[in-house]
Amino acid sequence: MKPTDSEMEILQVLWKKEQCSVREVYEALDKKDVGYTTILKLMQIMHEKGMVERDTSSKTHLYTSKINQEQTEHTFLDKMIDTVYNGSTSRLVMQALGNKRTSKEEIALIKEYLDSIEKS
Repeated sequence: MKPTDSEMEILQVLWKKEQCSVREVYEALDKKDVGYTTILKLMQIMHEKGMVERDTSSKTHLYTSKINQEQTEHTFLDKMIDTVYNGSTSRLVMQALGNKRTSKEEIALIKEYLDSIEKS
């Protein structure tokens, strides 16, 4: 299942907060050009698609993601590596590090990760 860009934004909020109402998602997105009813409709569609679960036991319906964050990230990343970088992970990494100022802490984490990959 491949979420749209708008669905991904909603999923990001649900992954962070784990469970929340449409109002909480709307406020977290803080989009001036998108109304509450648009978010409500998107979440209803996501429920119909099986992307989110809806708890209707109280007046305020609460939503949770049924899609695994890590699996979704891997799917999107794999597709991006294949389509944008022609399958080259190194080109992706060099582009990512070259476009943004990477902190010393992030570089240290990347080095640790690379060392752990080499050891295994």
